[in-house]
Amino acid sequence: MAFKLSALSVTTLLSYLIHAAAADTCAAVANTTNVSVQERFAPDYTSEQLNYWSTGCGALKPSCILFPSTTEQYWASIDGGPLISTKELNEITFDRSSMTVRVGPGNDWEDLHEVLDAAGVTVVGGRIGDVGVGGYVLGGGLSFLSTQYAWAANNIVEYEVVLANATIVRASSTSHPDLYKALKGGGNNYGIITSYTMIAHPQGQIWGGNLIFPASKTDELLAAVRTFTEEYPDEKAGIIMTAQISALGVIDMWIMFLFYDGPTPPPGVFDYFLDVGPGTNNCKTRSYYDLLSYNNFAVLKGSIYTITTETLPLPDAANGAEVLGAITEHWRNTTWDNIGVSGIVGSIAFQPIPKMLARKAKEMGGDMIDLDDDVDRLILEFNYSYWLSIDDERMDAATEKLHTGVRELVTKFTQNGQLAEAYLPLFANDAYFRQDYFGRLRTADFARSVRDQYDPEGFFQSRTGGYKP
Repeated sequence: MAFKLSALSVTTLLSYLIHAAAADTCAAVANTTNVSVQERFAPDYTSEQLNYWSTGCGALKPSCILFPSTTEQYWASIDGGPLISTKELNEITFDRSSMTVRVGPGNDWEDLHEVLDAAGVTVVGGRIGDVGVGGYVLGGGLSFLSTQYAWAANNIVEYEVVLANATIVRASSTSHPDLYKALKGGGNNYGIITSYTMIAHPQGQIWGGNLIFPASKTDELLAAVRTFTEEYPDEKAGIIMTAQISALGVIDMWIMFLFYDGPTPPPGVFDYFLDVGPGTNNCKTRSYYDLLSYNNFAVLKGSIYTITTETLPLPDAANGAEVLGAITEHWRNTTWDNIGVSGIVGSIAFQPIPKMLARKAKEMGGDMIDLDDDVDRLILEFNYSYWLSIDDERMDAATEKLHTGVRELVTKFTQNGQLAEAYLPLFANDAYFRQDYFGRLRTADFARSVRDQYDPEGFFQSRTGGYKP
């Protein structure tokens, strides 16, 4: 019964939001419900505003924050109107008989895996513990486990959703299947998710950590990530290959995140990178929870962030050095053009998307991303963190220059025959707010039809952030 009460508290809030002005909503909810309403300068309001990954989101000031008992913040905020926080929607219930886990969107992956590790199971989820469950899953969700089990979204058995008309539905493959499909990578366009029921997978000790290389190893590492993605030697292996440049070039290095779903990887799985000669290697056998907690070092608290992405087909061996080198050089040049910005850290990440991932996603029922298994791909993530809001315009321009420049390079190399013609959707979890996520999806018409069916008045189209179909 508890989970129904949490969903019902959200329906009450939606009824107020639909019919009242912002200030009236805050007062009405406070006076007529038991939902916690925190206005500006209240401790919980301030705490929630400070809890964003990017402090740029906290610069927006909602008129109040509403805390129904079970929810988490979405990766967006609002200026002037009421904000519903899902922070209190933090249920974690493992059902061993069905091998499923019911998860509230108010959890982060570290919270969740602390519980699941003790039960000897896991779910397909984030690679850094501090990442929140809600937005990650709705964007598709790329995991260290994705080459075994596809996107996180493919591992959702059921969504509990509060619709714009304040009714509660459960979307699954047999109930509201159109909504179920639309939520698998379609974002927050159809309702407020109050719980996810996820497939649980057996999980023991894993092996993982970081390798660190100097910038002088760039060419060798680009060749290594290309070959690894093409050959993908073991579906239990996962990597993220990142480079970072910090203010005034104090840091200029490559940091690799390695993962193997087992206590020790078989010989040779990661030799592509180990043979390059890392200066630091702290990979070891550990729990999955321990690895996610450790990976939190990558999150720089108290900074403003921009993030953007591009997808490209994996170049062949003959063209890999030129294609990946040009993209990396564009990122380096754009970063060095802004190296004087206070507290700046620029990052590029190469994330392999081998054919096997696309194949497994289709086998598990498909999703809104809808990848074919015709080519291997790389998803590139770029982000900038910096300290001061006076640099917002400059860093916005830098981020725009970065992703438009990479897009132009991909187009040029494709036209020249150096990259294969392929379907290249954007990855929502990494996309910049100005990028046209649905414009790159061939499932966009389906998304619009589901939107029109479940939100005919456009409530979530005008009152929430995120990408709109």
